[in-house]
Amino acid sequence: MYINQVTAKTNIAIIGAGLVGSLLSIYLARRGYNVSVFERRIDARKMQADEGRSINLALSTRGIRALEEVGLASEVRSMAIPMHGRMMHDQAGKLSFLPYGKTGQYINSISRGGLNRLLIDKAEEHGVMFHFQHRCTSVDLQNTGAVFETQGGKSIARRFDVIAGADGVFSAVRSAMQVTERFNYSQSWLEHGYKELEIPARANGDFALEKNALHIWPRESFMMIALPNPGGSFTCTLFFPFEGKPSFSSLMGDDKIAEFFKEVFPDAFVKMPGLVEDYNSNPTSSLVTIRCYPWMLNHTFLIGDAAHGIVPFYGQGMNAAFEDCRILNELLDECADEWKTALHRFQTLRKEDADAIAQLAFDNFLEMRDLVADPEFLLRKKIEARLHELYPDKWIPLYSMVTFHDNIRYSDAYRTGKKQATIMDEVMATPGIASEWGKLDFGQIVGRLS
Repeated sequence: MYINQVTAKTNIAIIGAGLVGSLLSIYLARRGYNVSVFERRIDARKMQADEGRSINLALSTRGIRALEEVGLASEVRSMAIPMHGRMMHDQAGKLSFLPYGKTGQYINSISRGGLNRLLIDKAEEHGVMFHFQHRCTSVDLQNTGAVFETQGGKSIARRFDVIAGADGVFSAVRSAMQVTERFNYSQSWLEHGYKELEIPARANGDFALEKNALHIWPRESFMMIALPNPGGSFTCTLFFPFEGKPSFSSLMGDDKIAEFFKEVFPDAFVKMPGLVEDYNSNPTSSLVTIRCYPWMLNHTFLIGDAAHGIVPFYGQGMNAAFEDCRILNELLDECADEWKTALHRFQTLRKEDADAIAQLAFDNFLEMRDLVADPEFLLRKKIEARLHELYPDKWIPLYSMVTFHDNIRYSDAYRTGKKQATIMDEVMATPGIASEWGKLDFGQIVGRLS
């Protein structure tokens, strides 16, 4: 029987104590539920570093709105570094800057580990119980039960009223759903992987690159990006093919690594004294898009990457997952905590948006890798910025819709963006556009959206 009201006996298990599991636990504890979180790894507050994972993420409006609702936005902002746009680095070291939006709009570089630790601390203040080094080995979807294996090999079976799978792209909860009938699942792997590297702070603690920008070295078939960290360093991520030339498989040996970076990323290379050691010691990780449906079976449901894992190229993975938490909380309000109705509405509403941001993330990889240094692309963005300046309520660039407008659904942004792209293709075909773009009939262009 589904829960119809909040009672002291309502017990909810969240599998996964990462960012989304920890935030979801705060939302649900604030509603009066007894919440237990189970995590296979050790307590994030005891970790020295995020092994094999990016130490910083891009937090934007959708994620901030969710944090505001649980009273954490101000504290999180104090931990973040604003990034006002993309700084492109060409192979000669020449820089060009492309703002993300209008003045005052920016995304935030924030430590994954620092944010996770803050969320766990706040969740515990709300009475959430965390059980670390408890690996979920099986889920009983019929009886809302789960079995956990502790570090010592002990097996513990528990039953709950509701189970939330917030355990990421390799979700144990989703794995249990995948062997049931009429459950649709797909995974799509990129031919590219990624490796984390570092540009350290200067000897005096200053940033070696412009602090308030996301740096990109686009090289057509691959790229490197860098996000700032509070201590003055930058986390660099090389997105590189697994096979071919050049690729992870072809770049073997210390001399080859150094020669390649010196030739392809020369201005970064001189700022990376630990490059070869970082390259050899840091893992090479894969990039995957996960799609599945339904997201709920009986009293068990999926949320965040467990339901819709996406590639990181729009900086929306965390933001989309935080938005999941916010919207589920709103639906519980609307449904008076009647979980069956709330979860049905949640999966129906969010599935379309999850598919949209997954596609947008993949498309943005191509844009970042191939186009951001292209003069025609930069002119296109300049024209769109002028359209937004003249008609701010009628023409909102796609990136701004996704990143700075939490009242616009991902799916709506995707559809509008497709219309805008078709219009801009026609605009860019205008003879002499490079020199005559200022004379365009901007009102007529905007009118084509109707």
